[in-house]
Amino acid sequence: MAGHSKFANIKHRKEKNDAARGRIFTRLGRELAMAVKHGGGGDPAANSRLKDAIAKCKAENMPNDTIERSIKKAAGDINQVNYEATTYEGYGPGGVAVIVNVLTDNRNRAAANVRNAFTKGNGNMGTPGCVSFMFNEVGQIMVETGCADEEELMLLTADAGADDFIPQEGGYEILTSPENFSAVREAIEVAGIQMVSAEVTMIPQTYATLSSPEDLKYMNKMLDLLDNEDDVQNVYHNWEG
Repeated sequence: MAGHSKFANIKHRKEKNDAARGRIFTRLGRELAMAVKHGGGGDPAANSRLKDAIAKCKAENMPNDTIERSIKKAAGDINQVNYEATTYEGYGPGGVAVIVNVLTDNRNRAAANVRNAFTKGNGNMGTPGCVSFMFNEVGQIMVETGCADEEELMLLTADAGADDFIPQEGGYEILTSPENFSAVREAIEVAGIQMVSAEVTMIPQTYATLSSPEDLKYMNKMLDLLDNEDDVQNVYHNWEG
């Protein structure tokens, strides 16, 4: 499975300002709540979905006490967790493919706000499936150079079921099937190796470039609007920016 170097972009994302970090933690809190409700309760030992969500939180430097509070709150209010997961797809300027994952307690509000971001970004929302076929759903784990010996890490992840190991500038990208993601992530965790990021994500099969200053302006505007939208959990696109 071919990969694409995004290690530097992920490191940049983790260095956002406090306001942006607060939005990330809010989104992660929602993921924890959904994992508790739909994965089998608040005990990560018995809830693999929660265990993966916790690992993602730790990779984003979410404090342990914040993680524990979110889990306890969700476990105590399990019948009150009413977030609905939905996905929107469409096109940005220059035909860039965009997928937006949402967790919301008000689907009408979320749809209107996502559509607004597409419109203001000189793009348009499409029908379900219009661009998702251009992406592969994979487990993606990033480990920084120096946190592990390259050969040992490659053998460890291969034995655990990883599909690909890609050295990059600054780190290593490990790709897995969604089904093997938990096993590979746990093998790295048990080995005491710190992960920069660990999540099941959507990776484009091909990438698009934008050369027009106007297209670049609108694409960045769309991404900023989506990033500032509380209901939006993840945004995937094939823009090689």
